[in-house]
Amino acid sequence: INLKWALWRMRGALLNQPQGKRAALAWQEAAAIADEDVAMSEAIGKNGLKIIRDIAAKKPGETVNILTHCNAGWLATVDYGTALAPIYLAHDAGIKLHVWVDETRPRNQGASLTAFELGSHGVPHTILADNAGGHYMQAGQVDMVIVGTDRVTANGDVANKIGTYLKALAARDNDIPFYVALPSSTIDWTLDSGRDIPIEERSQDEVLKMAGRLPDGSVTVVEIAAPGSGAANPGFDVTPARLVTAFITEAGVCDASAQGLRKLFPV
Repeated sequence: INLKWALWRMRGALLNQPQGKRAALAWQEAAAIADEDVAMSEAIGKNGLKIIRDIAAKKPGETVNILTHCNAGWLATVDYGTALAPIYLAHDAGIKLHVWVDETRPRNQGASLTAFELGSHGVPHTILADNAGGHYMQAGQVDMVIVGTDRVTANGDVANKIGTYLKALAARDNDIPFYVALPSSTIDWTLDSGRDIPIEERSQDEVLKMAGRLPDGSVTVVEIAAPGSGAANPGFDVTPARLVTAFITEAGVCDASAQGLRKLFPV
């Protein structure tokens, strides 16, 4: 929903402007959006840092283990990210951290993007097969889950990368807090619930094939499934608000509910 928000904002900035001025105005508005994104992500990071500090205080000297799903870092936003912003700020503050990084099949955004980001920042991390997160939750090796989101509806339901719902269920079953980090531009006030969100069905090839590096550094694509089999490939799923511990936004932390969202972002 952020892309739609940005396009409508850009349209408003250019509407009824002289044609010769539109390019300069577009660059100006895009720069403003980028600067605001930095500020929002940093604020999300500071609000989430308080949560991580509280967890760290309850286990002094021990590592805070955080699980995340897909990529919600500076490759997805500007400078900080959403779900990764609190992690970066906590790491920089000297809090002892370790991040479990879901591989995020079938496009492997966690294994390729999130792991790259965390490694570049010096944050200790381990890549997990998508189905392994619940095991580590049961073993007491996950203190919190934090994910980003592509759209949050007015009642607090969350659309994020496929597999997020299963992590939320596992977290609830193991009494582990499940946080969603988002800027206010991700809230879709026009939709009442997650049932109204259209879910993209992506190419079967993303499931049936996989790209990878060869020893010489070149990239190739190989088939990994039984020949002749079809595949379903929904890009996202919806996590009900009842499974979300809280939202971490640029304006503060709130309950995952219509009331919680409106408290931070009144009409």
